[in-house]
Amino acid sequence: MAYLDVAAGIDIDVAAMTPVNASGEVLYELGMMYAAGRTVQLDLVLAHKWFNLAAMRGNPDAIRLRREVADEMSAAEIAAAQRAARDWLTTH
Repeated sequence: MAYLDVAAGIDIDVAAMTPVNASGEVLYELGMMYAAGRTVQLDLVLAHKWFNLAAMRGNPDAIRLRREVADEMSAAEIAAAQRAARDWLTTH
């Protein structure tokens, strides 16, 4: 699971805290956070996952960035990101 390392030293489960009805913009920002390694460790699989979910919620920028991230990933990593997105949709 993805955890956010807060300055206070507290680990927060980002996926568990993301509301079920989160907008495409919120999900896009999570993708940006992982794509840039902003406050979390850079993780292209998680970036792809959040961009995929954001695209599904109508964020057009997420479509482009999902494609850009995918260009830097292996087929296995893309499959893992797609599974993670499906899992998130199933559990949320």
